[in-house]
Amino acid sequence: MQFASIWCSNLRNTLVSSQNHNLLRIGTSGGWEILDAGRWTFQSLTMKVKARDQKLENDKPCNIRLELLDGTVKRRSRANVNKSELQNFKSIQQCDVQQSVTERTELSQLITVLVFDIETTGFRRSHDRIIEFALQDLFGGRNSTFQTLVNPQRFVANTDIHGISTNMVNRHDVPRWKELAPILVRYVQSRQKPGGIVLWVAHNGRRFDVPFLIKEFSRCSMDIPSDWFFVDTLPLARLLVKPDGSKLSSFSLKSLREHYEIPLLGEAHRAMSDVNMLSLVLQKMTFELKIPISGLVERSFKASDLAL
Repeated sequence: MQFASIWCSNLRNTLVSSQNHNLLRIGTSGGWEILDAGRWTFQSLTMKVKARDQKLENDKPCNIRLELLDGTVKRRSRANVNKSELQNFKSIQQCDVQQSVTERTELSQLITVLVFDIETTGFRRSHDRIIEFALQDLFGGRNSTFQTLVNPQRFVANTDIHGISTNMVNRHDVPRWKELAPILVRYVQSRQKPGGIVLWVAHNGRRFDVPFLIKEFSRCSMDIPSDWFFVDTLPLARLLVKPDGSKLSSFSLKSLREHYEIPLLGEAHRAMSDVNMLSLVLQKMTFELKIPISGLVERSFKASDLAL
């Protein structure tokens, strides 16, 4: 696993006012720096990688390969969650969560940000299937990444795009989505903060990744959890400008990587590689556009908002 940058806003003061938010950027010596009211604070970041196999208990034995990213962040201060605020948040109806999160300063501590990407057998969600899934929790910590191939139980005709062949996925040791879905839900729950929401981030997610995810869950007679919210970074990319003030000529993830001069980590169009890339792009893009976590929440949508 290559190094992946962790992006987040300072948890003490992220929400409520666009005039009073903190942003994060990568330091020149490999750590990260917080810009806070004109003061710079440098903190070191240490990463290491472990890999494990997790067995699925089902009628057909199969293994999911999880790539686990352990992160240790040394902090000079801790943000405290006000218990009364936490209790109030738990009573908020899901339909009001975006407005409520924006109005409460300390509730940024209740948001889990997951960058994710999928690879599929094609572009028709009614027919095609997911063949690879990867995500990264941007707040890091132990087991902060999840990656697996998925058995579509059909021929993969577009190997030239992502490099995933039929023989790689149509195997008894590669899980089908109906076997993967409950494991994925439990994994996300293990990352979710008590009483909080999960903010999923994908590039072109509204038109591609999220509809595919909804369709795969539907095939398993499962609904997307109501506390999962989604953010599409494509509209954010359209707000970017070049140094000369002109708009970007392309808003693809590849073009954004080149715009920010980010080196390619791994193979392009593989799920984990694209997740790593989008994590870096998101950090730079939100810094440039001055968008804190509350801004992402305000731009989010739910699975039920999409008319499929």
